[in-house]
Amino acid sequence: MEKKRYLNDLINQGLFRFDRLIIKDIDNELVASFFSPTMLREEICLFANVIKNGADYCDVLQLRLLTALQNRLPLPVARFADGEYAFYSYTLGCNGLYKQAESVGTIREVMPQHISAMKYVAATGLLAPLVHPGNSQPSVGGLFSFLQTRRDSSGSDFLNFLNSAGIPFNSSNYIPFYVIYAYLTSPEFAAAIDGKKICILNSEYNEKSCYDWFAKSLSWPRIHYVPIPAEYVATRWEETKTEILNKIPPDVDLCLAGAGVGALLICADVARIFSVPAIDAGHVLNMMNGRADKSNGARLYTLRRNK
Repeated sequence: MEKKRYLNDLINQGLFRFDRLIIKDIDNELVASFFSPTMLREEICLFANVIKNGADYCDVLQLRLLTALQNRLPLPVARFADGEYAFYSYTLGCNGLYKQAESVGTIREVMPQHISAMKYVAATGLLAPLVHPGNSQPSVGGLFSFLQTRRDSSGSDFLNFLNSAGIPFNSSNYIPFYVIYAYLTSPEFAAAIDGKKICILNSEYNEKSCYDWFAKSLSWPRIHYVPIPAEYVATRWEETKTEILNKIPPDVDLCLAGAGVGALLICADVARIFSVPAIDAGHVLNMMNGRADKSNGARLYTLRRNK
């Protein structure tokens, strides 16, 4: 039970609970039919007890974004799931769809940078870890390790990591992982950035596809693209960031980043330096580019019934 202690504390103190994330017009059944119905278990995720439902979380993100846009405020938003959990557990399991780290030693070397970035996000933006009952279970078997049944505790382990690193985690700086996907694919987000100058930081960019993506929602942002490496941003950001940041227009309104584990570092620095929202968009950028296949297909909370 040791691995669940911090998560249990948050729940036992009445600060958080597990609940079903229901968002209007989202069609997760279609995604599950492509892969496995077991994916739908992830619809149950961690909720702050001050939030009633999924619609409230979308409203929170919308309000935070509009406030940041109107007042030129930093708003870094970083997501954390399997790849990040492996990285912050100092394992090369982070090298899944994309190469994130060269070695465990390299992860250890850059960990202070990541912790510093997380502290900044926690103080000024939103942390969006994927935490659900299925990834918050400790191994069982006690002292008889050879009899242990392996369970997934990566979600609760990540919360332990935050706690050990002195990174605040509360209702003001937490938002469920999938709310980011749902919001970035929503008409509300498209309307919020209509006419705004946005910057996409990604290793790939299809200009026509991206403009068509927004036009379908009657939104016409001015898009600027800044290329970033396709690999090892999580460990080499310090080597490349000056060159990359210098290419971002100083009057940019919002940035969307796709860089795997390295998106945390990008979003923290971009939000701080340009005083704008900087969102770890991940798979949604692949969708905008017409390359959902780069993420091995559709993801939960990205497909809508009315499209």
